[in-house]
Amino acid sequence: MTKASITPSSASATGKSAGTINPDEAAHFGALADDWWDPHGSSAMLHRLNPVRLRYIREAVDIRFDIDSRTLKPLAGRKALDVGCGAGLLCEPLARLGATVTGLDAAPENVAAAQAHAAGQGLAIDYRNQAIEDFGVPGFDLVASLEVIEHVEDPARFVAGLAKALSDDGLLIMSTPNRTTMSKVLLVELAERTGRIPRGTHHHDQFLTPEELTQLLEAAGLAVTDVTGISYGPAHGFSLSDNLSLNYLVTAVRA
Repeated sequence: MTKASITPSSASATGKSAGTINPDEAAHFGALADDWWDPHGSSAMLHRLNPVRLRYIREAVDIRFDIDSRTLKPLAGRKALDVGCGAGLLCEPLARLGATVTGLDAAPENVAAAQAHAAGQGLAIDYRNQAIEDFGVPGFDLVASLEVIEHVEDPARFVAGLAKALSDDGLLIMSTPNRTTMSKVLLVELAERTGRIPRGTHHHDQFLTPEELTQLLEAAGLAVTDVTGISYGPAHGFSLSDNLSLNYLVTAVRA
């Protein structure tokens, strides 16, 4: 991992926000807010990826909390936090799984879109335009942050904030692209050039390898319990995989 990626001073050195929110990244995703829930729009890739991520989360929750996989609401009575929630693509399924859900996002446009969509679905979700380091609410049974850390200004501080929100026996789940040649070709060059992902969404040098993310998690007092890849094929789309070269999910608990 490059020094610029892991040191808390990196944000102030660039002249941007001293916190974890990168204003340019927030503006980029805020501009997509109105289109977020369109499965054929600018977030189409996230819509295709979401079922795979939800399957992983469900399996991890069942294992962590010893829940029968046939249970319809495995998160009933539990609190879930989604950091970098966008317009609520993960928050709403978590609420349907029974959780009391809070979603944080850097873009006020996303928060507004999330609130409007949840209201239309009859879901009570607490959405906030707030950085994780300013949140200060502990005790969440599930903390999720999917496809977010590659967009933040200070990854180490960001992970520390996630850890502080986690309950003592809670579960942290993250996903992010790996910094490999494959991710550069498929996610940055091909996907953005062909319009499958909006231009400027990804910056390959900000991707973290599994080893680098594990280092950050351990520094925050967490222990990684699983790393699973997400692969992509034209015929079957996204799927969980042993191959970590494109994208991967991580679970962690308090060490």
